[in-house]
Amino acid sequence: QVQLVESGGGLVQAGGFLRLSCAASGLTFSSPTMGWFRQAPGKEREIVAGIKWRSGNTYYADSVKGRFTISRDSAKNTAYLQMGSLKPEDTAVYYCAVDRVTTGIVRKSGDSYDYWGQGTQVTVSS
Repeated sequence: QVQLVESGGGLVQAGGFLRLSCAASGLTFSSPTMGWFRQAPGKEREIVAGIKWRSGNTYYADSVKGRFTISRDSAKNTAYLQMGSLKPEDTAVYYCAVDRVTTGIVRKSGDSYDYWGQGTQVTVSS
């Protein structure tokens, strides 16, 4: 049974930094993908970044390129989302998720992800 637990959200001023963590247990798949998604009030869920657990290949949404960095520590079974130069429009609930299917790319649709964390709130004040 896969369990994902996010942490690290909070309130930060525009221009600030936050690091989100996603501790995973039960990851027995050969080459899963870890994705970070977010959903703001009244908006659809969107992928922010993703990383192939084995290769380390990454994907970033255009809106966060150059500001966010996704990484993983295989020994700790933990993924991270380092967020910098935060903007008020980054305010959302952030979720980590696992796509258990082995693919060559990071899939962008949340429908492709099988397991989800509980979410952590990120609020950026102007």
